[in-house]
Amino acid sequence: MRRGGEAEWRGKGIMPLLAAILAAAALGAGVARVEEAAKPAPVGAAAAEPAAAPPSAPAAKPSPIRVVCFDIAGTGVSARNMKKCLDPSPDFTFQTVTAEDIRHDALSKCDVIVCPGGNAPKQAQNLGADGCQAIREFVRSGGGYVGFCAGSYLASAHFTWDLGILNAKAVDRDHWARGNGNVTLKITPEGKRILGATDEIVTCYYAQGPLLEPSNLTNVPPYQVLATFNSEIAKKGAPSGVMIGTTAIAAGDYGKGHVLCFSPHPEMTKGLEDFVRRAVRWAAGRN
Repeated sequence: MRRGGEAEWRGKGIMPLLAAILAAAALGAGVARVEEAAKPAPVGAAAAEPAAAPPSAPAAKPSPIRVVCFDIAGTGVSARNMKKCLDPSPDFTFQTVTAEDIRHDALSKCDVIVCPGGNAPKQAQNLGADGCQAIREFVRSGGGYVGFCAGSYLASAHFTWDLGILNAKAVDRDHWARGNGNVTLKITPEGKRILGATDEIVTCYYAQGPLLEPSNLTNVPPYQVLATFNSEIAKKGAPSGVMIGTTAIAAGDYGKGHVLCFSPHPEMTKGLEDFVRRAVRWAAGRN
């Protein structure tokens, strides 16, 4: 009886004891894991690097600026020089158009129209009222216009045949045929920014372009002066002392569009070809 009671006591007492020992061991292991996790990293130990971000897609390349240049009666070699400045660059597409093309929706397929040198009254006559209105509507709706010499006369607001998209008029128009030759231009800070000029004084070929000054249009904002004439040509009876200080390069807005006009010819001046490219970019809103 005694032996059986002892065995029964031992059997009943050992199980709770084993359970208590196992529970304590489990609790100790958990505490050890928490303490290990809370320990600071050794000095100099490298932190775990975050997962690398997936590579981003390359930025889409801007589409070329679509340029049309009218080559009509009254346009001289200036148009061919435009092509030499713009056509080799992948940043532009270049196409010449006729007055008939302009009257029949050619401008809906371009970003900038370039109006080169030549004879402005003949250019306006060939464009006709419908062609001139098509250019105005194109610029007003957000297109760009870049004029050179005669193209600047055409853009101005002075003559009965002009477009009136630049708030400028010609100084001493009675002596517009004042001669050809190189002149120096004084580039303004805004001119340096838009045209990328590094020098304040640059030499440029001139061929009887307009000497510009502000006009008084109420529906077109004032233009910005990008350069003034720093020297002059006064031949064929033109008075001296008139040209210096007048505007040689001007930039302005017309509706939603941009207008930039050169009186002289950077497209015909070696070393100034980039003026043409940057003017077109600015007129297209890409500068």
